Amino acid sequence: MKEYIVLARQNGTTKTGAPFATLKVADQEEVLNVAVWELGPQQEPVVGRIVSFYTLKDNQGKKSCNAMDIKNGPMPDPSHPLYNLLPRPISRETWDATITHLVSCCKDEQLVPIIREFADKLFKPYSEFPAATSVHHAFPGGLLNHTHQMLAMLDGIYPMLPYPLKLERCVLAILFHDYGKVYEYNRAGEGQEDMYLLGHIYIGAHKLHTELERRGINVEETKRIVHCVLAHHGRLEFGSPVVPCTPEAELISHLDDISAKTDNMEGTGNLEKSFALGTCVVK
Repeated sequence: MKEYIVLARQNGTTKTGAPFATLKVADQEEVLNVAVWELGPQQEPVVGRIVSFYTLKDNQGKKSCNAMDIKNGPMPDPSHPLYNLLPRPISRETWDATITHLVSCCKDEQLVPIIREFADKLFKPYSEFPAATSVHHAFPGGLLNHTHQMLAMLDGIYPMLPYPLKLERCVLAILFHDYGKVYEYNRAGEGQEDMYLLGHIYIGAHKLHTELERRGINVEETKRIVHCVLAHHGRLEFGSPVVPCTPEAELISHLDDISAKTDNMEGTGNLEKSFALGTCVVK
């Protein structure tokens, strides 16, 4: 039996009320999405576990099986050949190096200490939570990697831009743009009450607004930073409460989109349909 590692899992319920889960699994040769019928939300496997399938049904490329068709294996250690197929959170050294370089280019003496404080505070929770349930960076620590990708891209692109922007606004907004996902999901990537009651955009914007106000940052500066968080989905039809209307907000929206879509493409199998991209991926 072939062994796979579980890259992502999304729980659901059929029209008749029966539980199921969609597993994204991979080995060295392929990535598969498998609908597992009658698999309850508390049943194994979790993300990161090794699994095998006794049987897999294939209906025009859509793979499925029953819960009894899964053989759950161990959580792999670093010596296992599939261990590195599951993305892992970046190191503290990599995170700190990016923050340090960005801060060295910042000039606002009020905002720099806030950047340093929250870059330190957010590393641990971000390294434990996913950035999504399935679309992108859907693994424990994916929230850290997604946030870091945006910061690293900002570091490379902002000196090349044909218009001026305030770097501190961008860094703070990126740090907080998905802050609410710590409340939207649990560590396994399952949706929580706050996903439906508040949503991650409001949670992140509210937290950042509160922190800036508490530290005496002036109202106009606070509005422009918080606007970047509110507008990071870019378009109203994508769930953004406002559209970007400042240089910083426009840039952050594109950085978020690049990070999410490239990760989605990486995690999609050859000739597999990506609904986030609206096309099949060719590798």
